[in-house]
Amino acid sequence: FFSYAVNSSRFFELEAHNLVMNQPVLSYWNAAPPVAVLIASRIGGVPLKRVPWTEQRSPATATLTFDDGTKLFGVHSILRFIARRSSKSANLYGTDALASVLIDQWLDQSDALVNGASFNVFCEMLSSFMATRSYFVGPGLTIADLALWERLFSSRQWHAVKDSPPFYHLKRWDELFQRDPRFVDIVTEVTVKGKRPCSHAKSNAATQDKQKRKQVGGSFDIDLEGASKGNVVTRFPPEPSGYLHIGHAKAALLNQYFARHYNGKLIIRFDDTNPSKEKDEFVDNILRDCEILGLKPDMVTYTSDSFEQILDMGTKLIQEGSMYIDDTPIDKMREERVNRIESAARTNSIETNLNLWQHMIDGDEKGLLCAARFRMDMQNDNGALRDPVAFRCNLIPHHRTGTKYKVYPTYDCACPFVDALEGVTHALRTSEYRDREAQYRWVQKLMGTRQVHIWDYSRLNFVYTTLSKRKLQWFVDEGYADGWDDPRFPTVQGMTRRGLQTEALKEFILMQGASRNVNLMEWEKLWTLNKRIIDPVCPRHVAVSNRGKVLVNITNGPSHPEVVSVAKHKKYPPAGVKATTRTSRIWLDAEDAMSVREGEEVTLMDWGNCVIDRVAKDSAGQNVVAIQAHLNLDGSVKSTRLKLTWLPDIGNLVPLSLFDFDYLITKKKVEDDDNLADIVNATTKIETHAHGDANMRTLQKGTVIQLERRGYFIVDKVFVRSDSPMVLFAIPDGRIKTWGVSAEVKK
Repeated sequence: FFSYAVNSSRFFELEAHNLVMNQPVLSYWNAAPPVAVLIASRIGGVPLKRVPWTEQRSPATATLTFDDGTKLFGVHSILRFIARRSSKSANLYGTDALASVLIDQWLDQSDALVNGASFNVFCEMLSSFMATRSYFVGPGLTIADLALWERLFSSRQWHAVKDSPPFYHLKRWDELFQRDPRFVDIVTEVTVKGKRPCSHAKSNAATQDKQKRKQVGGSFDIDLEGASKGNVVTRFPPEPSGYLHIGHAKAALLNQYFARHYNGKLIIRFDDTNPSKEKDEFVDNILRDCEILGLKPDMVTYTSDSFEQILDMGTKLIQEGSMYIDDTPIDKMREERVNRIESAARTNSIETNLNLWQHMIDGDEKGLLCAARFRMDMQNDNGALRDPVAFRCNLIPHHRTGTKYKVYPTYDCACPFVDALEGVTHALRTSEYRDREAQYRWVQKLMGTRQVHIWDYSRLNFVYTTLSKRKLQWFVDEGYADGWDDPRFPTVQGMTRRGLQTEALKEFILMQGASRNVNLMEWEKLWTLNKRIIDPVCPRHVAVSNRGKVLVNITNGPSHPEVVSVAKHKKYPPAGVKATTRTSRIWLDAEDAMSVREGEEVTLMDWGNCVIDRVAKDSAGQNVVAIQAHLNLDGSVKSTRLKLTWLPDIGNLVPLSLFDFDYLITKKKVEDDDNLADIVNATTKIETHAHGDANMRTLQKGTVIQLERRGYFIVDKVFVRSDSPMVLFAIPDGRIKTWGVSAEVKK
């Protein structure tokens, strides 16, 4: 037997040797290259012959084929083979048996890194594990690191959430490899037209075809004209006349995505050309919004930084005959543009125009009657080219320059000039500006500046929502909203105040991509994404409404209050524990009290079963006023019909004001000419007075919790004293509401 075992061992060694006499063939779909395998092959000195497929096959699993036809399927199997065949100095499988087992364990766990509800939870666990480590196993790189890194690298969700604080250590580890030349070289080799490899591709071609036809989401897999690594500059140009809303968030994240994708630069430029609307308050809050969104600009600039150059350009254009000064009344000017009638001022001499231009610069009575217009083409079918206004007077002090200037460029004049001046290579604009793209190019040609590439994408439109800053300001001015951070507003601060997580917003924007398809979107999709992020981690608490609450007397309950520790989240230990007090008198919600029956056994959550002995109602027999019960802690919680939340009858319960919100508008699709007063929603907020468990006293502003059997809430005002209730806002979870505009529509 001993001889047979030795001979068999020798046989398998020879067979293993024969398997690698020639280079094994690695075949894979070129849209989903096994990046981890290719990096391991190079680091470990194990050459492989690559045979990528240009079309998807079923299954779409990477395969390693040897001379005799033996095959290894899947990234993990191939990684293990390479690690065993690699040079000893590489140590890709660790330095001892224990390290190898730990590496195998991480390989198995890497399968859990898939986009979805649990992704963030798993990433947070990985980040915590890496707090004091540089590699997952041992002192050096192993195939455990490679497998996990490939999952993150190929995950769109990771790129949306990685800047969040819980993932700091995992991001540090990720960036270590992003800078490693061995990684960079392989990624560069397998990247096709700048597209990021997408692992775990669908194996069913029919599914892909269906997705292509459906075209629900978007993609960033586009080729920006003239773009090359290190030579792309994008800009996000908000006007400081309000806070950023979800539409601005898409623009901001798109610009940052392409700037980083091409290793270029991102400029945040405040388009401050209209003193009538702009304030320092808006500048400060836009910068705060950018911070919330995780924007990291390379420069922050202001159009007002370039006012002198723009005015000099205006003088130059007048001298060249490319701009004239028009004193036509504004209503008549609009009418003439619509009817393609040239203004009488179009034939002014250059001297006359320069004289009127000086009046505009001085901001005197004569100058205030004038506007400077580009001389373009009054007969053009594109109305944007019919001599648009380039400059107008405004005597209101500017928030940065004060009263230094009396004449200001329009956005259509300043933007193409400053884009070229600041070195912008690609201007990303919503498709609503498509008719003005020709104007943008014409202005740059008139000014003799470098041409900037334009890429347009669809703007976000949501049901029962306006994204017009002018209309949002109306809600504030008329008292329908408390401010720009009102939780009913589609602003970044309004949505995050209502409980939207930045990670959910980023993921939602990434799902839209740079698509040009215009859709009217439902809010439920965004809030469903948000729920997937908060549900796995947010702590659970209990609240009972004040209205109609019922006292339950438990005859065999504790003679003195008992305090026990209960997990705040049974599936997420890092949420911690809370102290739950059990007493012989407890409170139930009125709805729960009405649902119990005498003689029925029910479950008191986080305690056990009890039997309802008596239910007392008021004189009308309509409402329950008291309940008597006894504990049956040996009873099975699986057999009970009702699982009830409850609170002990103690003095340190926390008074709560629970707010739920509805849409501000009653019309599903808001048109530009709609009168807001006709479609404003009269009831957009309901308040419920309640009490919460004593553990809620320590909750901080912005903390997201789940009130069991009620839903998700965010703390807007912390507990200070008993006569000042804690304020919590209900966080939508993607389900249809039971009240308000949306509920009425669904009936």
